[in-house]
Amino acid sequence: MELVRLVSKHSRPYTGAIIAIIILQTLSTAATLYLPSLNARIIDEGVAQGDVPFIWRIGWIMLAVAFVQVITAGIAVWFGAHTAMGVGRDIRERVFGRVTRYSAEDINHFGTATLITRGTNDVQQVQMTFLMFLNFMVAVPIMMVGGVIMAVREDPGLSWLVGVSVLVLLIIVGGLIAALMPLFQAMQKKIDRINGVLREQITGIRVVRAFTREPYETDRFDTANVDLTRLSVKIGNRFVLMFPIIMLVLNVATGAVLWFGGHRVNDGLVEVGSLTAFLQYLLQILASVMMGAFMAMMFPRALVCARRIDELMDREPSMRESAQTTTPAKRTGIVSLDDVSFTYPGAEAPVLNGATLTARPGTVTAIIGSTGSGKSTLLNLIPRLYAPTSGAVLIDDTNVADMARADIVDRVSMVPQKPYLFSGTVASNLRIADPEATDVELWDALDIAQAHFVRNSDEGLDMPISQGGTNVSGGQRQRLCIARALVAKPAVYLFDDSFSALDVITDANLREALKPRTTDATVIIVAQRVSSIVNADQILVMEKGSIVARGTHDELLESSPTYQEIVASQITEEVR
Repeated sequence: MELVRLVSKHSRPYTGAIIAIIILQTLSTAATLYLPSLNARIIDEGVAQGDVPFIWRIGWIMLAVAFVQVITAGIAVWFGAHTAMGVGRDIRERVFGRVTRYSAEDINHFGTATLITRGTNDVQQVQMTFLMFLNFMVAVPIMMVGGVIMAVREDPGLSWLVGVSVLVLLIIVGGLIAALMPLFQAMQKKIDRINGVLREQITGIRVVRAFTREPYETDRFDTANVDLTRLSVKIGNRFVLMFPIIMLVLNVATGAVLWFGGHRVNDGLVEVGSLTAFLQYLLQILASVMMGAFMAMMFPRALVCARRIDELMDREPSMRESAQTTTPAKRTGIVSLDDVSFTYPGAEAPVLNGATLTARPGTVTAIIGSTGSGKSTLLNLIPRLYAPTSGAVLIDDTNVADMARADIVDRVSMVPQKPYLFSGTVASNLRIADPEATDVELWDALDIAQAHFVRNSDEGLDMPISQGGTNVSGGQRQRLCIARALVAKPAVYLFDDSFSALDVITDANLREALKPRTTDATVIIVAQRVSSIVNADQILVMEKGSIVARGTHDELLESSPTYQEIVASQITEEVR
């Protein structure tokens, strides 16, 4: 069972605490079971006989037993909470660690919304169920078995009432669990859906407002919200039924004990104290069944959540680091693609076909082509963000599939097409590339990247950055991401259309400032503007996933119809 396997695996470091919980709960439950017997003695041997000293003596014993019960129960709850929260923390940490190892392909397989839900809500459900289990795992069975033994010991003639009451409760609980299991499974999927809709709307709020789609998006959210609410109400209705039915069973059982027990007391078959103790034991038994029922009601949802977490943990990353990695002999920055093809999972046709190229240190390689021609995909293969379907990607004559991730990151720094900044400051974002970078190095990178707005701000390097960089413009985000790549001081620079949000003057100044820094590095640029790559050492022209031409700007103007069309179209746009 997934839930048992998941919890048992992560609870091993807390074995000592769990043993302490078992011992403490055993003492607490034993004390609870002992109290009705002492009460019966006070009634039968003290009150009935008028023996006041006996009443005081047994009363003090009851007080001591109650004190032990309270102290042991309190300490057990503390250990239980500490253990359950620790297990939840460890599961979340493991889920986060697994997700961070996933490739883009793996992320797309699950979806961002469900990954968030599984790492938060699902783990919380497992954590709370484990907490309930720790609090009741000893108390419930000991209370049930011990209560039955003690009740029969007080009055065997009424023992049939115990069996009937417990059987009725078990039937009720079993039926409710069977009804709730599919509902909880559907509930987690609906939570995934509402998280996905909400995340999509927040991320794309500018597009929504630009096209005045607020009413439509509101309806989408309302539909997901109403679906979740209806299902939650449906589940709540089952829960609401449980407690009245259990209380009905408790009250009927109490009435039956008083009715049949009263006749037995009248017939002299049992004493009043024993009947009182029997009634208390029956209530304890039914209370333990109710506690077990409450835990059992949480179990179906926790089981569904555990299966979802297990599914996440069982999926091995599609791109794993080799067991025996190879470190290149030199850090030169030579990049080679040897007949590389790539097909996205589920796609009918490859997005990249037989790409071959070599980029050397001190040179600039530009890639240009129409939208969807495979430019960004080719670039993403170099730092192994994706693994090629066929062929090989090499850095410093070593296949990236055989290199350690740290060795790839040490050599390659990429500025993605969609620049992303983390919440924090300018300094914290730049130091992602090199945590040991000095302020001088950060300012140098910012100056090269033409991020003069940072120097002009009052906060300087402490200038706050919102999540995703939403408090700066698109051009400022690009320049900060370029500065971050410069801080890393790699041997290979990859720029995926990283200058698109810059004006012509800033673009020119940035490229001019880059030249001294990248003199000994390999630079590969995906570009849209021909004017920005005319001085590149080699230009690759891509069309429908294939490199259809390569050469310098002048060579391609003479030999490549596709390149001529691109140049002509941009000249036309400029004239317009």
